[in-house]
Amino acid sequence: MIAEPAPENDYLLAHAALLIRSYRQWTGRELLEAGLSPREAAQALYHAPFVVLSHDSTPDPRFTYANLAAQARFEMTWREIVGLPSRLSAEPLAQEARARFLEQVAVQGFIDNYSGIRIARSGRRFTIRNATVWNLSDSDGQLRGQAAMFSECQEIVTSGNA
Repeated sequence: MIAEPAPENDYLLAHAALLIRSYRQWTGRELLEAGLSPREAAQALYHAPFVVLSHDSTPDPRFTYANLAAQARFEMTWREIVGLPSRLSAEPLAQEARARFLEQVAVQGFIDNYSGIRIARSGRRFTIRNATVWNLSDSDGQLRGQAAMFSECQEIVTSGNA
């Protein structure tokens, strides 16, 4: 189990740096404000007001990172979400489309303006909009997984929960 980001582990500085560096590499944009030290950036990423998630590159990818905004959105603690197969964040019917989308990201490096339906632990469904999904590549160019960032989402209200 990956320890939760905290001052004692420098907010998982190495993984945060991988997220930030890969985002810049693929998109040409900054994920956080410039000028932060690596430790400050790792802390800012964990406490960011937008969702940041990552998963590994195994055949059934598992979450490797979920900042506090992601934990709140998916209604899970760090211990509950990290290690969970990332496909479980999508409804079963949407998992095939999600898999095809992730293959497209793997080939292209990143995609902006992604939208899709996700599901929280309680079963609450929501649509994410304008998400950026990008490959995580280490300094040797090896694929280490993929990450997603979004701040726009909308609850899906059905007649059962209206």
